[in-house]
Amino acid sequence: MTNIALFHSVLGARPGFHDAAERLRAEGHEVTAVDQYDGRTFDSYDEASAFAEDIGYPALMAIAAQAVGHLPDGFITAGFSNGGGMAEYVATQRNVAGVLMFSGALDLSMLGVAAWPAGVPAQIHYALDDPFRSQAEIDAVTQLVRAAGASVDVFDYPGAGHLFTDSSLPAEFDAESTELLWSRVLPFCASPPA
Repeated sequence: MTNIALFHSVLGARPGFHDAAERLRAEGHEVTAVDQYDGRTFDSYDEASAFAEDIGYPALMAIAAQAVGHLPDGFITAGFSNGGGMAEYVATQRNVAGVLMFSGALDLSMLGVAAWPAGVPAQIHYALDDPFRSQAEIDAVTQLVRAAGASVDVFDYPGAGHLFTDSSLPAEFDAESTELLWSRVLPFCASPPA
């Protein structure tokens, strides 16, 4: 059993976020599903982004760090979209066993951090034609993880769905890619690579 801190996308704690938490719990993991918006969710990326900007990313990062304060060292951080950046940030503030970034990888300089934590492995998952995908950011994170002496796997999926694991977003959801993603994520959660 692994402790996992899960962070939602910019759209908030939508059904796909809760489905992910339940899938991890069904594998025996203890999941802290962090709702940074106090139940508020969005259907529009523009509206959600404006809401997040009103809160402010430094405030969201502080909420993320506070939300994992009760977890013992050695947990895994995971997040969707904007939550991927939250997972990265928490990993730079706490002693974690691994980081999972789903459709969200931010260059650490955007989080005010200079280096990846030593030896912390990661996975990055993205649809190839995701409109929010930044290959430069993915490459920057990949280089930082490797420079810190850790393993990192970048997994690409067909299609253009940003949150392709969320079945409540039919225009983005891809059932086959979702199952493939979990077939890669669950072994990582059970035993993070060195």
